[in-house]
Amino acid sequence: MLKKWLMGLLVLLTVTGVSAGSAGEVEAAVKKTEIIVSAAASLQDSLDKIAVQYEKQHPDIKLVFNYGASGTLQKQIEQGAPADLFFSAGDKQMNALVDKGLVGDHKALLKNQLVAVVPSNSNTKLTSITDLTGPAFKKVAVGQPESVPAGQYAQQSLTAKKVWDTLQGKLVFAKDVRQVLSYVETGNADAGFVYKTDALTSKKVKIALTVGGHVHKAINYPVGIVKDSKHQTEAKAFYSYVQTAAASSVFTGYGFQLAK
Repeated sequence: MLKKWLMGLLVLLTVTGVSAGSAGEVEAAVKKTEIIVSAAASLQDSLDKIAVQYEKQHPDIKLVFNYGASGTLQKQIEQGAPADLFFSAGDKQMNALVDKGLVGDHKALLKNQLVAVVPSNSNTKLTSITDLTGPAFKKVAVGQPESVPAGQYAQQSLTAKKVWDTLQGKLVFAKDVRQVLSYVETGNADAGFVYKTDALTSKKVKIALTVGGHVHKAINYPVGIVKDSKHQTEAKAFYSYVQTAAASSVFTGYGFQLAK
């Protein structure tokens, strides 16, 4: 009630022409509620844009994002790190938290595609995953399979094509999918496995190959509310917002597909 009263007073002072300094002092008294969202690194561009929209509509909310590999974020939540929502790039990490009673309401929201990227100036042909075993590809970047879902999908794909063991000497492991992208952008890797959405954010790489969905598990992005959240009402409000048409438009604009 105090927060609503202060917000109302701020509006009244602004409308009646009270000095900016006085209005600013009242605004400072309105402490924003911080909502911590632990989210897969591949969601950064879309969620940052959604945050601008959401905070404009909810001036009493400050969204704080903790981006990283889904497996790493999962472990952080298990160890008690503060989080109000968890947005994973894989079912495995979300299910683990649900099974342990750490996440309540949750829903599969988005889908993505695994692609192989090469530097934008590369003339090397990559028409099949097996081409990576050739001499033209000396370093191939993938996310750490233990903690990075994109790395897990890449491992599943390379294993299905029977080249995972063959490529061991070429593999460069990254802490998350954005680091994989960076390795290819900077020429520290000749190719790398990232999500389509990541590839579309960079002009320094190009998609050389879209990996068929039959060689890896479905790439789902579930979102859920952390049970230990101290801001359940506000967390549920943002959880609902990312399911709206306005948020969906941003996600699809960055190349995500909506889960059915």
